[in-house]
Amino acid sequence: MRRRKREGPELSLVVVCYEMAREIPRTVQSLARPYQRGVESLDYEIIVVDNGSETFPDVAALQALAPGLTVVRAEGSSASPARAINQAVAATRGRFVGIVLDGARMVSPGVLALARSALAMDRNALATPMAWHLGPDAQARSRLAGYDAAEEDRLLNSIDWPVDGYRLFEIATPAPGANPRGFGGPMNESCCTFLSRDRFEALGGYDESFTSPGGGYVNLDFFIRSLEAPDTSLVVLLGEGSFHQVHGGAASNASDPIGTDRAFAAEYERIRGRPYIHPEVDPIYLGRMSQTAARWIAVGSEGTWTI
Repeated sequence: MRRRKREGPELSLVVVCYEMAREIPRTVQSLARPYQRGVESLDYEIIVVDNGSETFPDVAALQALAPGLTVVRAEGSSASPARAINQAVAATRGRFVGIVLDGARMVSPGVLALARSALAMDRNALATPMAWHLGPDAQARSRLAGYDAAEEDRLLNSIDWPVDGYRLFEIATPAPGANPRGFGGPMNESCCTFLSRDRFEALGGYDESFTSPGGGYVNLDFFIRSLEAPDTSLVVLLGEGSFHQVHGGAASNASDPIGTDRAFAAEYERIRGRPYIHPEVDPIYLGRMSQTAARWIAVGSEGTWTI
């Protein structure tokens, strides 16, 4: 993937996928016009990078959802998406970069416009919506209770998606690992990250030393390193979200989540020389709450979500 020679757009979106024939079209549609609101003046591109799927994404179908979209295959096979992300970002020219990890994550309709506002106000911002799982519980648990792709399809049909993308909050639950105490609490991870290209390159991108399936803690590592960079402001896009579709993911859908997490934690400690510790950073909130998102604003005394 060669760096483009033309003048770049304002924003380059990189979406990493692996064996996501069912999920990636919804993710792309949620990032495209006219689903995204308030982006009439935003010049942005979408790059889908396939990380070695046996079945390559249907390019024509994705371009029908997002005209101008580019689909590329990562060079070199790796169970981790780190190399694929770095290659795809290097092939783009946007002043700002958005990383959607993984490609099964749909977003709400105001994410791009609000991320643009955050980066316009502060070029040192790390902007992100909060993360959610589609379904009645965290997917590591809901799958054990029978939640599957067919049930998820039924739920999406029940809210008439994509007519009003904010209705995703009606059929989702907060991702416990990413934002365990909800609004006002710390964020441990961003699954849909926006930052300047300069800052991405200064960080060295995603660390390709993380080789576990799905990258292990590579996304957590990038998040922490971003927050530790000088003058970084963590901006949470209030009332927006990224929503994980059920699929064969290495972490959220692991058959042995405890054992998988221990292996990921061990890899992190081996690479960084210290145990992983959740970051404690007070975010800046930007945006407004839709009624469907506001139903999740209350948090129980023990850190559990209540309505």
